[in-house]
Parts: sequence; C-alpha cells; structure tokens
Amino acid sequence: MKRIACLIVILSAFGISGAVAQKLSPERKQAIDSLALEKIRDLSKYISIIGSKETPWSEANRVIDRADELFMQGSEIGVSSLVRPEISYYTVRKYFERLMRLNYNKVEISWYNIEYVSDLQRQPDGTYVGVITIFQKFKGYDAEGRLVYQDTTKKDITVYVKRKETQIGGRLIGFWDVLLGDIRVKETSK
Repeated sequence: MKRIACLIVILSAFGISGAVAQKLSPERKQAIDSLALEKIRDLSKYISIIGSKETPWSEANRVIDRADELFMQGSEIGVSSLVRPEISYYTVRKYFERLMRLNYNKVEISWYNIEYVSDLQRQPDGTYVGVITIFQKFKGYDAEGRLVYQDTTKKDITVYVKRKETQIGGRLIGFWDVLLGDIRVKETSK
C-alpha cells in the first residue's frame, strides 16, 4: 500500500495522474462540446473571410494566422471538385493560401448541418477524440456575377480535447482545450 501511495504522490508531482485519471463529467463534456462547436463556427467564419475576394490581402493573412491556431500541428484539409475524381489534401496553411488565390471573381462558402457524429472517445494518453460532420456549400462567380461553379461537400472534422496547464499568479491551473485535426472529404455533390 505504501508503494502505491508513494507512486500516486510521485505521479501527482509530475502532473501525470490528473491526465490519466481525469474523467469527463456530463457538465464538463457539455462545456467541451460547446467549445468544439464554437471553434468549428469560428473556422467557418474564417474560411468565408479568407475566401472572399473583398477581403484585403493583409486582413486575409491575419485571419489565416488565427485559423491556423485552431488546428493541431500537422493537420490536413481535403479539397474535392466535381470536375476531378481525386481528393487532394493540403496542410492547413497551404489550404488557406490556395483558398485566398482561387480564380473566381467572387466566392461564397457556407457551412450547415454541423453536428457530432461520434462521441468523444478517451485515448490512452488522456486525450479525447471525436468527429464533427459538416456540409459545405461552395459557389464561385465570374466577373459578370454569373455562377460558374457550385458544389456541396460533406466533411468530417477530427476534434481533439486535451488537458493543458497554465501558470496564473504562481499557481498551476488545469483546463481543457479543443484543437481541430484533419478535415476529411466524405462526398461531393452538386
């Protein structure tokens, strides 16, 4: 018993037991779900701003930096089209830079039917992982204002919930943070 108690004290000193033993209460899970959906809404807003040809270049780059902060490092975003069968995946920053340079006079991008399709599942390292599905409506217009391309894409967004710590006033404070992962294309239609 003394060995177990000593091990718990050691693990606590290194902050490990909190990450391993931490369970999500229903209230905490609801708060995390709300935060995840809020980040998805922020991403949707950022995509609209970056994709808009009316957004000044400097503002679009500032928004790219903000959008990039929503993601885990190394995440990729899938791009599909009705005119080619393959799906291309780009790093988050590359995706936004390509979005900014689309060859349309006007672009409209909207997301709808945003919902969890898989509940958060606890991983061995204490991270929780879930998937949110969204539908994206894309419209591209030419210089005369005519709609020249349109599609609807179903996408799955991986969501990571991690326990983090920050120091405030000399005290270590733990909190849950939500980061987005890969955005996978599931299907594209007219």
